[in-house]
Amino acid sequence: LPRKPLLKPNTRYLIAPGIDSEELLADASETLTCAKTMATDFAGLVDGSQRHVLLGIAQLIMLSELAVNRALDNLELKTEAPL
Repeated sequence: LPRKPLLKPNTRYLIAPGIDSEELLADASETLTCAKTMATDFAGLVDGSQRHVLLGIAQLIMLSELAVNRALDNLELKTEAPL
């Protein structure tokens, strides 16, 4: 089957190509932690359904953070494995 042509990446927000996966995951984990904190803090300023939405967003961010942290743990375990 013929392959679809690769899309040209948008270089507006380009990440340096030399950064390794562990560093990218660590940065993503920190970013998710900050986003979760912002959503949780903002939820304290509103009432009703808006508060519930923000707390739901914070929980989704937390779940993503847990997944990224697990991926980091898996990378660290691979690098520590005996040869």
